[in-house]
Amino acid sequence: MGNSGSHVGQNFCSQFLPEEQAEIDRLFDALSSDKNCPNVSSKSFSLKALQNHVGGAVPLEMVTRLYDGMRRVDLTGKAKGPSENVSQEQFTASMSHLLKGNSEEKSLMIMKMISATEGPVKAREVQKGKRFLGPQWLDCDCDRAMIEDWVFRVPHVAIFLSVVIHKGFLILCSSLDLTTLVPECQVDQGRGFESILDILSVMYINAHLPREQRHCWRLLFSSELHGHSFSQLCGHITHRGPCVAVLEDHDKHVFGGFASCSWEVKPQFQGDDRCFLFSICPSMAVYTHTGYNDHYMYLNHGQQTIPNGLGMGGQHNYFGLWVDVDFGKGHSRAKPTCTTYNSPQLSAQENFQFDKMEVWAVGDPSEEQLAKGNKSILDVDPEAQALLEISGRSRHSEGLREIPDDE
Repeated sequence: MGNSGSHVGQNFCSQFLPEEQAEIDRLFDALSSDKNCPNVSSKSFSLKALQNHVGGAVPLEMVTRLYDGMRRVDLTGKAKGPSENVSQEQFTASMSHLLKGNSEEKSLMIMKMISATEGPVKAREVQKGKRFLGPQWLDCDCDRAMIEDWVFRVPHVAIFLSVVIHKGFLILCSSLDLTTLVPECQVDQGRGFESILDILSVMYINAHLPREQRHCWRLLFSSELHGHSFSQLCGHITHRGPCVAVLEDHDKHVFGGFASCSWEVKPQFQGDDRCFLFSICPSMAVYTHTGYNDHYMYLNHGQQTIPNGLGMGGQHNYFGLWVDVDFGKGHSRAKPTCTTYNSPQLSAQENFQFDKMEVWAVGDPSEEQLAKGNKSILDVDPEAQALLEISGRSRHSEGLREIPDDE
């Protein structure tokens, strides 16, 4: 890899089908005829025209990088620097390489988006806008061959660029099957909700889920919408099928875990070897089972002799991920790694605090899960039931609904 010439466009041949090329041409015509950019030749378009077309669909920095990459495309091999604006040939070549190209062609476009030179760049320049690299790599030099190898080995890089172009430019959307990349996310709330996860993070986690659960995510719990309450957490996530839990600590580390089975409040470990832990920020990684033990999932409440909270991996008081019954506190104790998942410490501090937590059910719920999802919080929270009885208040819903069978 990385042995061909460095000029995109030499011997260039569009990889688009005729109908796709026609759509690319229509987009160029729209960009080059932007009436808000009167001083630009009709045979090219400006950064402002591209920004006007994309609007807020793509971050400004990413739009600028894409534009810079396009105008650095050298179709003749004789250019002494980037063109003033983007020509139709440059635009077609850029789109062809980014959407249809191999790892070599994509890596060259990424290099052109980052730097005007052909020399190495710092990894932190590559990292901007994408969380693929750990902090220990940010000051390393990246040359063309390294970026090509990176694109080849980490398919989410190319997928991310494709989604940005298809959905940001509203071009060739029919050729991108988003159902296999980005799940439909359902939020049953009338007011606005801003997730901890961005689209790239969702794509990354979703790619590691069982295939039959990738098409749909349903929000079960959000501390923003449902409050900072462990009882609320239990009431919303138990008996609801496989789930993705994610939280952000006070140091902006984002991490979580996939529970392959329904959560149940009980003093025993639960789950199976499909469970995993993951990190999103400061770097993306997934940690799967080691086979050392079966401590995949744990959810307990109201016990006096064993821990009360939600945990994944490790053992009591030394979980790979732990959310305490005192909601807002947790720990990630992994020295050197979690025995169940081989994960390092996920949080910035071993004992962390957090305000933001979400739990998403993934895949379609079964009829049994839908029925069990209708449990009252009094069914899953014995402490709440006891407090109600002590206060002398009755359960007004008793007799009006069926009490779910205990498992």
